[in-house]
Amino acid sequence: VTITTRLLVSHLSGIRHYEKDITKVKEEKEKANRALKLTKSHQDKEQKEGKGIEKTDCVKQKKEHDSETKSRNSKPGRNDKEFEQEEYYLKEKFESVIESLKIFKNDPLFFKPGSQFLYSTYGFTLLSAVVERASGQKFTDYMLKMFRDLDMLSTVLDDNEAMIYNRARCYIYNKKGRLVNAPYVDNSYKWAGGGFLSSVGDLLKFGNALLYSYQAGQFKNSDGKLLPGYLKPGTVAMMWTPVPKTEVSWDRDGKYAMAWAVVEKNQQYGCCRQQRHYASHTGGAVGASSVLLILPEELDPETLGTWPVAPPRGVIVTIICNMQSVSLNSTALKIAREFDKEKRAQ
Repeated sequence: VTITTRLLVSHLSGIRHYEKDITKVKEEKEKANRALKLTKSHQDKEQKEGKGIEKTDCVKQKKEHDSETKSRNSKPGRNDKEFEQEEYYLKEKFESVIESLKIFKNDPLFFKPGSQFLYSTYGFTLLSAVVERASGQKFTDYMLKMFRDLDMLSTVLDDNEAMIYNRARCYIYNKKGRLVNAPYVDNSYKWAGGGFLSSVGDLLKFGNALLYSYQAGQFKNSDGKLLPGYLKPGTVAMMWTPVPKTEVSWDRDGKYAMAWAVVEKNQQYGCCRQQRHYASHTGGAVGASSVLLILPEELDPETLGTWPVAPPRGVIVTIICNMQSVSLNSTALKIAREFDKEKRAQ
């Protein structure tokens, strides 16, 4: 078979995640799909009956509340099956991303590449090895240079031995529901898929750089005052274009794109629910949770050439929580919508 980098960034490679048993993976996916179908059919029925606005919002709020409550009460080994996987708690130090490939390189693919979606941290480990060989640099050196270019000076490797100022202590709930320190782990086996430490300020810079790059091509360059984006506009647009056969567990409106979950602009019925275009991604690690959400402003073509109306235009929300298994995407979306509402009212 052939596995391309595009398949890796869209989690269509067939490479396993932490669960090694494909039967268990299929059972969990079928269970999640059934729940999603029930939710969507319930919403569609209410909207067609003219009850979509009030009742759908009520149902959505209840589901979000239940999800948040479940996350707060999450206990490793009891409710949160994801963190039952032993490989989350590896303590081995890997000297390179090439070396860390030994964890999964002899395991069979779960399906033919390109045929199904399966979120895979190890797919990104392989991707980091591709970057290393293509760039001729260690992956970690390559990324730290990029973070410097983006002015993300607080974003570093999660190296246990290094002295990192203001490094937060991480927490989990134990089996008795008590708050305890998260166990010691070494994330050198998955730098690309969960091995960096950052701050909300740095993640906002990252979001702004992407949003600027995405929108820069839509603005007229007034006397050379508008600098190019870090990436080409077409590159970001491609990254934020949903890929067929993908799915997103943390946002039922979304599809997976290239390393981002994307929701497309959509409205099915007049005076009913509007779906705005945004890109987001959550993060989960032993003792920590995070989200970065980018809600681009819907630009008016008539004002694009007017200075100082310039990119980035939109709302960016990032949350970092030193607690394991906290659901943050819906909270970030609510915050983004409130700020977007305020901007429209001005």
